[in-house]
Amino acid sequence: MAFSNPVVEAGVAGLTALFQERAVTPLEAVDVYLSRIERLNPRLNAFLTVDEQGARAAALASGARWASGRPLSPLDGVPIAIKANIAAVGLPLHAGIEAYRDQIADHDAACVARLKAAGAVILGVLNMHEGALGATTDNPTFGRCHNPHRFDFTPGGSSGGSGAAAAAGLCAAALGTDTMGSVRIPSGYCGIFGLKPGRGRVSTEGLMALSWTLDNVGPHARSALDCRLVFEAMMQGQAGAAPSGAPWAVLDFAGQVEVEPQVISAFADRVQLARDLGLAIETIRLDDYDFGAVRRLGLLISEVEGHVVHEQALAERPEGFSKEFAGGLAWGARQSAPRLAKAYRELEATAHRLRGRLSDYAGLLSPTAPQPAFPFDAAVPVSQADFTALANVAGLPAAAFPAGMADGLPLSVQVMAWSEADAIGLADILAAPVVTPPDFAG
Repeated sequence: MAFSNPVVEAGVAGLTALFQERAVTPLEAVDVYLSRIERLNPRLNAFLTVDEQGARAAALASGARWASGRPLSPLDGVPIAIKANIAAVGLPLHAGIEAYRDQIADHDAACVARLKAAGAVILGVLNMHEGALGATTDNPTFGRCHNPHRFDFTPGGSSGGSGAAAAAGLCAAALGTDTMGSVRIPSGYCGIFGLKPGRGRVSTEGLMALSWTLDNVGPHARSALDCRLVFEAMMQGQAGAAPSGAPWAVLDFAGQVEVEPQVISAFADRVQLARDLGLAIETIRLDDYDFGAVRRLGLLISEVEGHVVHEQALAERPEGFSKEFAGGLAWGARQSAPRLAKAYRELEATAHRLRGRLSDYAGLLSPTAPQPAFPFDAAVPVSQADFTALANVAGLPAAAFPAGMADGLPLSVQVMAWSEADAIGLADILAAPVVTPPDFAG
């Protein structure tokens, strides 16, 4: 199933080709997306703010560059949307929190500045889980963002609006942030690609942080190539390198993480495909890694650091925080200095053990999440980030990619590697076809 509009179907790389061929102008492409947002977003609630005037102005400037044969990059004129905790000058910067509803960014985040320097068009601001502390995007202030594959189901989080908008074709790509899986879980639940870069590879300057220790900025898109193009426009520094000729590791999680049968089956299918393609595969266990304990460690650090970020607003505008979010931050504030010091020490020690355990491998394959998307009125699984947190703790790149469908909902697999290129490259080879949500295909 594909989008019926060739502009939407094209994605990032395809739009570049259309612009080069003069088949479509950047302004025409922006107008297509603006029309889709107007028509489809009221049901989805992925976009919270649309910068129609700014997007059209940027598209006109891009069109002039393409007409003169001097585009700034392959992203020139491509419509991209950003999560509500990433600063873009003149647009709201509230991180889904009522207390900051009226806050307008007075500068661009470093990642947005790089995208604009590449000619990308910023369409607007996307919904997210309040403060990035959670993975459902059931936002008490700005409303639920729905999974485009099934209404009243979560798109994941905290970058739920980013995953949903990219999957539904409301933008060519989207930016999210990832603290323990917040790019990859929505990408997995919405059936697209999502990349968490390695630590420090995309600047977090200009991000309203949850955890400056664990936060990363990364792209969501409907192809591995599109993710790569957006990442490359934002990246800084040097990537790591896998050992020459190293095999890929496949995670044996039996007895450590409870995973739903359809996820296990889809994961096994992708691993078998890797074998069929001739890739060297070895199964490993992380017996000294306590998935639940590490997830709780990341949550502790996030709530402590999150309280520091929001301390002033909590004191001045306490009514601007939901009971749940404020309670998590208050719990962080109550932690003792010795407990926090031990948490940072354990985080560093765990990262060292993980990197050491993977040092002989090109990377690690695992499910993205132990379950597919679930209804908003269902109990939230505590294990959503058990697999994704691995990469945040280790500081390594990781990509989520489509692994098929079950009962109309997407399934997803994650690959963690030493470089973004390796993670995206394997994701591209092993991915199942992206399935367009039926209600958004037209």
